[in-house]
Amino acid sequence: MGWQKLRVAGASAVALLMMAGCAAAGNESPAADQPLRVVGQFELHSLDPSTAGGFFTRMQVVETLVDADVKGVLQPGLAEKWDVSPDGLSWGFTLRPGALFHDGTAVTADAAAASLNIAQGKAGTPLATVPVKGITAAGDSVRVDLTEPYAPLPAVMAHTSTQILAPSSYGADRSVTKVVGSGPYQVKHIEQPAHIDVVAFEQWQGKKPAISEVTYQAVGRSESRALMAESAQSDVTFGMDPTSLQRIKQAGKLDIAAVTLPRSILLKVNAGHETLGDVKVRRALSLALDRESMATALLRDREMAATQLFPPSLPEWHQDSAKALAHDPSEARKLLAEAGWTPGSDGILERNGKKFSVTLRTFPDRPELPILATAIQAKLKELGIALDVKVGNSSEIPAGHKDGSLELALFSRNYALVPDALVTLAEDFAPAGSDFGAMGWNDPALTSALATLASGKEADKSVENRQIVTDILQTQLPVIPVAWYRQSAVVSPRVEGLVLDPLERSWRLSDLTWAK
Repeated sequence: MGWQKLRVAGASAVALLMMAGCAAAGNESPAADQPLRVVGQFELHSLDPSTAGGFFTRMQVVETLVDADVKGVLQPGLAEKWDVSPDGLSWGFTLRPGALFHDGTAVTADAAAASLNIAQGKAGTPLATVPVKGITAAGDSVRVDLTEPYAPLPAVMAHTSTQILAPSSYGADRSVTKVVGSGPYQVKHIEQPAHIDVVAFEQWQGKKPAISEVTYQAVGRSESRALMAESAQSDVTFGMDPTSLQRIKQAGKLDIAAVTLPRSILLKVNAGHETLGDVKVRRALSLALDRESMATALLRDREMAATQLFPPSLPEWHQDSAKALAHDPSEARKLLAEAGWTPGSDGILERNGKKFSVTLRTFPDRPELPILATAIQAKLKELGIALDVKVGNSSEIPAGHKDGSLELALFSRNYALVPDALVTLAEDFAPAGSDFGAMGWNDPALTSALATLASGKEADKSVENRQIVTDILQTQLPVIPVAWYRQSAVVSPRVEGLVLDPLERSWRLSDLTWAK
């Protein structure tokens, strides 16, 4: 889900640099007719809200019924308010009066219900996991009836896959043929997969954007994105590798915006694998990781060494009392020996005549992943584990999950793409697992705790149930935390007002202004 389903951009940075020419130095003074230039690492391969990776909520083209602030507190979106019946089985979302789609048509409850019904039918989206009985229009409200209570429903309505599109966005087969939203910006031009132009929507009800036009360009190589930022060919640049980011910081000519995300870099483990299914082996893999050194040397940020799955930016789930994940190669070797693994003549561990050799899959969309994979490979080699690292496309991870071929995968997971982390956790650690969650593993106590939290019952036991979940994940390690995540963006002196959204829902472009 989210950005992990997007393939790294293949646009030629050389061509972009040639287009921009060498006149960057003369381009420092902003003009009213200039677009804001945003550069990032991801391509757009689909207009469908379930697979577009949140591009159009990030660019504020579309709205969801519910919004969230930078602290994850739910706010009105297209719905100005919502309520739930006493039995928890019926929710009403009252639409903001006077809202218009970009084609000039009114935002109606019928249109919103139609978008949500399409979203609910898309497998793998948060709404598809909700026990929905029906989604209908009721006057100026959208009514959602459930088969059982589901307390996080308003948070689900803030997920990008639930964006509300105009009827004119859909073809006869209900596929999305164009993006007609209701946000402060509207689509001017899309050149898939690497270019999007948006302009301010004149009939937007809220505060008008100070910058009237924005262009997004996908650039695949981190070094090329850094060069574009340094040569004033980009105003806001995402997806910097740690080395480039440190160089730009030291130069002191560009601003760096940063925020700690509720995102963790982790190793997904096939717990149904004949070797990795042994919890002693998973604990040994965890003990092999020198997280502090990797965070310091590779991420250039020691504080991002993960001591547990949930970072402090998820205060309801982060447990100060949890025993920190540690680096202890001696204990790792002891556990592997207990699991029956002994060194072979070449130093590689063997058991019953079979070598301990596994494959890790990752992808370069987030530039820190391949270098972390190499560091993990080196640490496991010290234990006698042969790790083959394959850097490919992010889609290979869910594909490997589905066909059972996946052994290990390295990726980052944002646990608050739905503002309530419970929704993502219930998906990732469901009994059947999920593409970017558990594989071949489940725990009845964890399942029960998550179900109780989702029902909204026993609210007085919420802290206790969250503790149960985090304790089980910390000891069973169906996914192995590696590092937490700090999002950074390089910002041109031409621009003021950028505040990064830790939920990664929006780039908040409408808040930006040209520097005076």
